[in-house]
Amino acid sequence: MEPGNDTRISEFLLLGLSEDPELQPLIFGLFLSMYLITLFGNLLIILAVGSDSHLHTPMYFFLSNLSLVDICSTSTTVPKMLMNIQTESKVITYAGCITQIYFFIVFAVLDVFLLAVMAYDRFVAICHPLHYTVIMNPRLCGLLVLVSWVICILHSLLQSLMVLRLSFCTEVELPHFFCELNQMIQLACSDTFLNNMVMYFASVLLGGGAFAGILYSYSKIVSSIRGISSAQGKYKAFSTCTSHLSVVSLFYCTMLGVYLSSAATQSSHASAVASVMYTVVTPMLNPFIYSLRNRDIKRALKAFFVKETQRGQLS
Repeated sequence: MEPGNDTRISEFLLLGLSEDPELQPLIFGLFLSMYLITLFGNLLIILAVGSDSHLHTPMYFFLSNLSLVDICSTSTTVPKMLMNIQTESKVITYAGCITQIYFFIVFAVLDVFLLAVMAYDRFVAICHPLHYTVIMNPRLCGLLVLVSWVICILHSLLQSLMVLRLSFCTEVELPHFFCELNQMIQLACSDTFLNNMVMYFASVLLGGGAFAGILYSYSKIVSSIRGISSAQGKYKAFSTCTSHLSVVSLFYCTMLGVYLSSAATQSSHASAVASVMYTVVTPMLNPFIYSLRNRDIKRALKAFFVKETQRGQLS
């Protein structure tokens, strides 16, 4: 069959995490709770950074961008899943599926890029503290975020256009709770060699490149911390990295777990369940990781709520 869209296919079926009707209310309640916590937690981080001038630094600028991306990422997949459970429908249109793939890839890869940029920020702060404000100036910070957005948008556009060239015949069931690129490619009845090559090459180039940057930054950070003479100095330097290192570990370990579990079990359903970790759980936990042990965030949030309370009483 020649590459191209088969006009007979106008929609796909998202099978979700379970087809058991008795489990649907539980899944709906669980995912709704996680989604609301994700929205509320990440929105609080953005409000805290925006409202406190003391947090207008590169580290918190990147953190607020990460929180925005986490909100957008979960909003790409979870609402559609919740709507399908509520309406007892598994249908997603062809256009809706392509749109979901596009935005999910944008925000997923942007997550990786922002984590790499944040690692570079910590590297400059610890290894070149005297030149930190000069190197990490507002222009460079804005440029790093802008370049990350542009690369992710172009990459996602390429992947989405590659999907558009595929033909889909009669198999339209996706064993997932959202339209995932790899699952879509597996459903195609036309040649997918080029799609697989582009997908794996981009994963190695972008994901592997960002991870290599994180590893390089932390190798230099560790080397610099070892050179600090006092134990208190070492602790203070390392404590600035613990939150970011926790998020990086959580993100990459959950993604690695998804691919290892899918490779070991060869089960698409198992892969869908495992992918919940990095698509839903990780964005939900990020605000807690960055705020629970961060005095600056706690102080900013407290000041924000006090200000809003006083404003409400005056009005």
